[in-house]
Amino acid sequence: MEDIIAKINEKLDEIEQKEGVKILHAVESGSRAWGFASPDSVYDVRFVYVRPFEDYLCLEDPRDVIEWQLDEVLDINGWDVKKALRQFARGNATLFEWSLSPVVYRTTEEWAKISEVSRQYFSEKSAVYHYYGTANNTFLEYLQGENVRYKKYFYALRPLLAAQYIEQFHEAPPVLFEDLLKLDLSPELRAGIDELLEIKKRTTEKEENPQIPVIRDFLASEIARQKEIADRLADDHNKDWTALNQAYREVIRMK
Repeated sequence: MEDIIAKINEKLDEIEQKEGVKILHAVESGSRAWGFASPDSVYDVRFVYVRPFEDYLCLEDPRDVIEWQLDEVLDINGWDVKKALRQFARGNATLFEWSLSPVVYRTTEEWAKISEVSRQYFSEKSAVYHYYGTANNTFLEYLQGENVRYKKYFYALRPLLAAQYIEQFHEAPPVLFEDLLKLDLSPELRAGIDELLEIKKRTTEKEENPQIPVIRDFLASEIARQKEIADRLADDHNKDWTALNQAYREVIRMK
């Protein structure tokens, strides 16, 4: 584990040197951050960076993504800070997960300020639609047969529990699956998830096993319920970008 972390940090240093940027925040995003990685899961490294101040004064906008590496071990890419702040304003649930990831490879005081400001822009409606959509797409594409890849259960369960968390607490949900399991779940569903977790420890990502009926039934009913909730929610986007603009001006002058 120490070797891969060292390798990731070497890659992040390489990005800063070759791209001429400063990385503000770099985290794990995906199954390793969610807490249900398989032995063969890749490391999904995501980061937000800032370019030199002069780059933001050009008539043409600099490219706002860096796609650095994608292979069987590492998936590394990042967003320019301007793109990230715009996505916070739009209530991008994935970006909020980057901000709250429990696996942080590096971060800065500047990012801490941005993260604090971003809380003003969390949108329940955007997040619930995101989590509903993720669960629904996974359910329809991967969880219809008699035998399924058990990891796909997590890709549907976790977003639905995240949506339930938002319904109860009205804030961005925790990233770790085990934290979402602290919600009030039926004994039958909890037993099914415990069975799933136990089997998952012994299986690879592509291995298929019989459906677990209690989980499949929960997914079908909760997907429909969360769609109804998302449709009913009022548009709660914070349309005042003053705080984000201030954070943006401060961070681009920093480098």
